[in-house]
Amino acid sequence: MTLHIPFDNTYAALPPVFYTKQAPVPVKAPELLAYNAALGAELGIVPGEASGEAADQAEQAELAEIFAGNHVPEGSDPLAQLYAGHQFGNYNPQLGDGRAILLGEVVGTGGQRRDIQLKGSGRTPYSRGGDGRAWLGPVLREYVVSEAMHSLGISTTRALAAVATGELVWREQGGLPGAVLTRVASSHLRVGTFQIFAARGEQAALRQLTEYAIQRHYPEADGPMGLLRAVRDRQSELIAAWMSVGFIHGVMNTDNSSISGETIDYGPCAFMDVYHPSTVFSSIDRMGRYAYSNQPDIGVWNLAQLATALIQGSEDPQAMVEEATEIVHAMPALTEAAWLRRFGAKIGIAEATREDMPLITDLMQRMAAGQADFTNTFRALVDAVDSDAASARAQFLDPEAFESWATDWRARLEREADPAAVMAAANPVYIPRNHRIEAMIEAAVAGDMAPFERLNAVLSDPFTVQPDAEDLRRPPAKHEVVAATFCGT
Repeated sequence: MTLHIPFDNTYAALPPVFYTKQAPVPVKAPELLAYNAALGAELGIVPGEASGEAADQAEQAELAEIFAGNHVPEGSDPLAQLYAGHQFGNYNPQLGDGRAILLGEVVGTGGQRRDIQLKGSGRTPYSRGGDGRAWLGPVLREYVVSEAMHSLGISTTRALAAVATGELVWREQGGLPGAVLTRVASSHLRVGTFQIFAARGEQAALRQLTEYAIQRHYPEADGPMGLLRAVRDRQSELIAAWMSVGFIHGVMNTDNSSISGETIDYGPCAFMDVYHPSTVFSSIDRMGRYAYSNQPDIGVWNLAQLATALIQGSEDPQAMVEEATEIVHAMPALTEAAWLRRFGAKIGIAEATREDMPLITDLMQRMAAGQADFTNTFRALVDAVDSDAASARAQFLDPEAFESWATDWRARLEREADPAAVMAAANPVYIPRNHRIEAMIEAAVAGDMAPFERLNAVLSDPFTVQPDAEDLRRPPAKHEVVAATFCGT
């Protein structure tokens, strides 16, 4: 093999209580569907020196073998991580990587340490009866949406590769084409990683994990409460960023809450078309726990679970309770401040204050009542600032609902230097709309990867109007509406 991946593994050097070492399960006929060459270069992954068509074909085959799990590259130390978690508020005492294998870590060209993980790589001791595989649809969904999030400037895991396995995966729909996603993350440490050792009373492991997390992610943090505070700050910013683009994670369980503050685990996620604060897409979220407007509160709830776990690892838990409580209770105000900053920019205010909050919330109430498209309404404000409001008016069932709001808005913008530029930088033209994702998956299952490639290309530059991509701005017609999304396991 000629491909070089510069592994430098630290998690695998921790005691085996944190994981099970295991190689991925090979697949029948790996075929490379997509490879993120720019990200690969950033990670320091070096292809062979040969060139030409034959060399390209050999490299594609080699990438497929590695990222399907058929070949474990030199320096890799594959393992499945152990964790627990609250799922929809109910504690599950043992979860873990049931269909994922961490190949190892690399320190990229920018000096950042990141994990390389295979998703859909076969059974592990944590599979709980599952087959450990993934089918093509969720793999391509995560590839497109995670890369779109990155281009939107939102902290996220990344997609490095997608490989077809040449095998069928059996789900309720029947036999579906199998695939493996290669995911890159700052780490795969979750709130649930801490919870399992706290619940078991394994204080030594919990303290070692805390020290590891601090060293890896927040070296400036002072002890467990410093870690809690750092995670809180990152999560506050992340949730506000989600909301600013109409993103709904769908499964904000503690095992899907990353210590690094990255968006992780794109299961039944979705971007809103028509705005409404109670929007839910996940087919398994029957009570609306993870609805769009609930995400800040769930962030606080998840942080409280991390606080509880970290306190359990202390030699004097009672002494930490007061400080932990103060840290957790400060999160709503931090998230609101981040939300105000982002949504202020979305209506052209460079440095919004609490006095601007009513103007923002009034618009959003009108959007909900008028069934306005979230993305297109905010983007239309770029033109509407100079009274060219046709596009903005058209988003509302009653166009007058926009005009009566816009009078106060334009008056407020008279105090801003360049509101149109502020809005253009805050409001994307393109998002991964659900109906386009579903159409892309349907095409890929039929063997046509062109829609996948087009989505990735357009979404890599989401803030720029692209004349040949006007159709990707269009909300779904009635027959195209995606009412529910699925986790895809």
